[in-house]
Amino acid sequence: MAVTIEELYRNYGILADAKPEDLSQHKDAYQVILDGVKGGPKEKRLAAQFIPKFFSSFPELADAAINAQLDLCEDEDVSIRRQAIKELPRFAAGENIVRVADILTQLLQTEDSAEFNQVNTALVSIFKMDAKGKSTLGGLFSQILQGEDIVRERAIKFLSIKLKTMPEDAMTKEVEDYIFTETKKVLEDVTGEEFVLLMRILMVLKGLQTMSGRQQLVELVVEQAFLEQALNPADPDTVDRLLQCTRQALPLFSKNVHSTRFVTYFCDHVLPNLSSLTSPVAELDIQLEVLKLLAEMSPFCGDMEKVETNLTMLFEKLLEFMPLPPETEGENGENTLSDEPKLQFSYVECLLFSFHQLGKKLPDFLIDKINAERLKDFKIRLQYFARGLQVYIRQLRVALQGKTGDALKTEENKIKVVALKITNNINVLIKDLFHNPPSYKTSFNVVTGNLRPSGEDMGAGSTMKKQLSPPLPRRDARQIYNPPSGKYSATIGNFSNGEGGGEGVLGHGPRAQVLRERKRELENAHLDSHRTPNRTGEVLQI
Repeated sequence: MAVTIEELYRNYGILADAKPEDLSQHKDAYQVILDGVKGGPKEKRLAAQFIPKFFSSFPELADAAINAQLDLCEDEDVSIRRQAIKELPRFAAGENIVRVADILTQLLQTEDSAEFNQVNTALVSIFKMDAKGKSTLGGLFSQILQGEDIVRERAIKFLSIKLKTMPEDAMTKEVEDYIFTETKKVLEDVTGEEFVLLMRILMVLKGLQTMSGRQQLVELVVEQAFLEQALNPADPDTVDRLLQCTRQALPLFSKNVHSTRFVTYFCDHVLPNLSSLTSPVAELDIQLEVLKLLAEMSPFCGDMEKVETNLTMLFEKLLEFMPLPPETEGENGENTLSDEPKLQFSYVECLLFSFHQLGKKLPDFLIDKINAERLKDFKIRLQYFARGLQVYIRQLRVALQGKTGDALKTEENKIKVVALKITNNINVLIKDLFHNPPSYKTSFNVVTGNLRPSGEDMGAGSTMKKQLSPPLPRRDARQIYNPPSGKYSATIGNFSNGEGGGEGVLGHGPRAQVLRERKRELENAHLDSHRTPNRTGEVLQI
């Protein structure tokens, strides 16, 4: 026979009126309250409130009480679930903290927003109650390592958001060490999204914000980047992994925490394959993205074993993007201005900057390491590029002259401002290289905008006929398309991360392998559905 409302209130009264030292004598009354979970909605709501109130007085019924509350957390009635979840932190004492944290972490999979917020609040509450914090974290990491995909995903997101809001006294060295140790275990088998979030977790730890701490983080990223392996430029997963790892490492580099291994890898494996790199995202200019990353890392490069080899590679790539002047006359004696080469300003800015930074390590490179004929060719290209640059700079200055405030905030003028910064940067670098001997003293930050090749907007010495194409979003603001993967693709696909990482797959564990296979299958299906034959029977991408 089910327990009634009246029985619940009567037995609650017995327990509430009893002296604390006599409560244990009323075990039967507490058992009636536990049986309330088998009643109707009203009885369940009362039981959800009464069970935790006297929980600590009946240790012999602890398991039965937690199980009863857990039944209410899984009830079909959302209002009952919310009430039961709200009261769960009251069970979190002693050995029960890990279990309660584990239960709450599993409950993160709810699709009800109010219930999800209640679970988040409860988790934060028990973390603050947990003197050492490790018990709560133990429950969370247990589910991250062993739980269902949706639970794992949301537990990682919870930590990435909530840890940075925790009181300083809760984040002790012992707690931070535990987080670091457990996170390293998780990193053995992660997706790209998870990797970004886990790095975000580690970066808020005070102990890892020191020079040695940042170095430890760089070592973790190096492990994920597989820098000991050759790059397969045709594999988008491999390229995506390298991009994501480099983006995560960038904020960690400084004059004391060097980017040498990444810069060396880019020179050895990426630049030689630049034109054959497969972009993990259709909208991404993969060559420019790689060159920007290299440029941003280059100021923090330490001593290199193969400086001359790396500078030679950069020099060769510069020649590819810096054209020779065209012939002044065509066959009929007329000017061939329309045939002028395209000047790819963004590419050249990144390459020149990287060459300039590494050139500081071998200042005589252009004097002693390049033969006279090649140096002459290089200076001709520089000079031609500089002439086109000056024309473009003058046009941009005229276009922006007198514009202030809101006028500079239009999309067209924002593009022109970025263009002016890029072209001014290139101009300064070219002047440095024309010094005798070449100078390597100039320093500035690389602009992250994207200027299309000049043939799309203007040729050197010509008038600007077309507006510059809008730049890609900044690296730290770009959202990359995530191909759906796994059972919970709707949730995963909505992820937007500040570092531009997608649902790439990092690591080499079983989870990564399964996700990688799923991803490829879905991408192939996506491509097949977006192909259409043209008039000649060829397949065109839409």
